[in-house]
Amino acid sequence: MAGNPKRKITRRGFAGAGATAVTLGTAAFSAPLTLAAQSSEASNQAAAVDQNPIRRRGVGFRALNPAKASPGFTLYAHVGGSVYLIDLSGKVVHTWTLPYPLHYAYLTEKGTLFCNAKIPNDTLLGKVGSHCGVVLEADWNGKVLWEVRQPDHHNDGRLLPNGNVLLVCATAIPDAVAQRVQGGLREPGENRKMGGDYLVEMTRDGRTVWRWNSWEYLDPAIDVITGVQDERAEWTHANGIHELPDDHVLVSFRNTSTVINVDRKSGKIVWRMGAPPLAGQHAPTPLANGNLLIFDNGPHRLDETLNFSRVIEVDPVTKKIVWKYQEPVVTGFFSPRISNAQRLPNGNTLINEGVFGRFFEVTSEGEVVWEYVNPHFGPPNAAAAKQQNSTFRAYRYTAEQIERARNAV
Repeated sequence: MAGNPKRKITRRGFAGAGATAVTLGTAAFSAPLTLAAQSSEASNQAAAVDQNPIRRRGVGFRALNPAKASPGFTLYAHVGGSVYLIDLSGKVVHTWTLPYPLHYAYLTEKGTLFCNAKIPNDTLLGKVGSHCGVVLEADWNGKVLWEVRQPDHHNDGRLLPNGNVLLVCATAIPDAVAQRVQGGLREPGENRKMGGDYLVEMTRDGRTVWRWNSWEYLDPAIDVITGVQDERAEWTHANGIHELPDDHVLVSFRNTSTVINVDRKSGKIVWRMGAPPLAGQHAPTPLANGNLLIFDNGPHRLDETLNFSRVIEVDPVTKKIVWKYQEPVVTGFFSPRISNAQRLPNGNTLINEGVFGRFFEVTSEGEVVWEYVNPHFGPPNAAAAKQQNSTFRAYRYTAEQIERARNAV
């Protein structure tokens, strides 16, 4: 297992810079330097530097080791935009355009596209970036087969094997509970409702068949807001759910830096892992070996002096980290929000450094063998420096899975 592996391919931009140096050769460094008079127009053109630092460092296809990368196609949705499918060379082979701006999407077992999408509303939740409001299933051509709307829905929703949907939702929690919640930044004279999460299973015609209120089972003395600088506007901020085969549900709470396992029948929390070692984590995913793969964002670590991101594989029985990926210089890999990781068929791990729209694949030893940066930025009417290419989640699919998606009905 790799702890702090050395990387053979470094951060984006290095490959491009290296290629330029090889192309220019020594002539690029030995040619005499001369200063030529420039017209005012030429000076203005030379001064037109892209003010977006992510785009300036380089986007699109960055690197590939075909002998070690896991074959297939990577699917991602630009937050607020469309869904893209790219091959290992970075070529876009398919695009889904849906009637709503996308939060994220994934392929179902039968090959259809399941989407968490955005329908803003006038509530406080309806105006924040993590709000969704609708889930839907679409075919290969983007035709919506059905949709379920829920105005409280945010961050994550999953299609269940029984055809229902499981959604993360938020609402104001009882004042008596909010007063007992520890941590976070208290504003002087603060007197506002605190938000909290609930899970809801709904049928495709919008009927609720199961609901779990987090504030009825969490303990304010244990489930504290771990970031002392975080506002107390919301307690938990769930950002990921995953149904387990035994009728349990994994839930990730960002603000309390906790992953829990909920028994759906009793509602009880039967397992938890918190801070440390976790810090603002996302997307806990069960692996075939029974372990959990977690993107541990690290915006405010309680056991480290620096903030950094890593991907960890955890044995839920011992709660020990049995594998991890992080940069040797830890600050070289950091996404304070969103993001996910996926274990691939050949044992590699696909990582989405979500805030910066960077997807890369690493071997079990930590060698980077593929890298791509989302070239889509938005919103289009924003100044260049304020545009983002953020990607909530990204997934790799085999050629067989894509062929099934082409033919899914």
